[in-house]
Amino acid sequence: MRRFGQILVVAAVATLALGAWQATGYAKAKPGTVNFAGGKKGKVTFDHKKHSADIKCKSCHHKEPDTRCNTCHKAKKGENISAKDAFHKSCKACHKKEKKGPTKCKACHKK
Repeated sequence: MRRFGQILVVAAVATLALGAWQATGYAKAKPGTVNFAGGKKGKVTFDHKKHSADIKCKSCHHKEPDTRCNTCHKAKKGENISAKDAFHKSCKACHKKEKKGPTKCKACHKK
């Protein structure tokens, strides 16, 4: 019976530790897909799961991991680089550099 009590205590501590770890944000699940408006050429669907195996989150989310791109990168040009220019610079440049992924407009933009 004493052994059973020890196992319960260990299980309770492990459960509390897991809950604390999840609350810190380290265990956050990556979102599946994100749809961007894409302008005149049609929407762009970005698959996080496809990219997250090879690329660190900070490569794209350079401010905060949960900050949406358009928080700083507005649709129109202003003080910060525009959303369109930021996506083309980051995404297209990475695809060219890695020699993986689409680099032509219609490969990303779907009507």
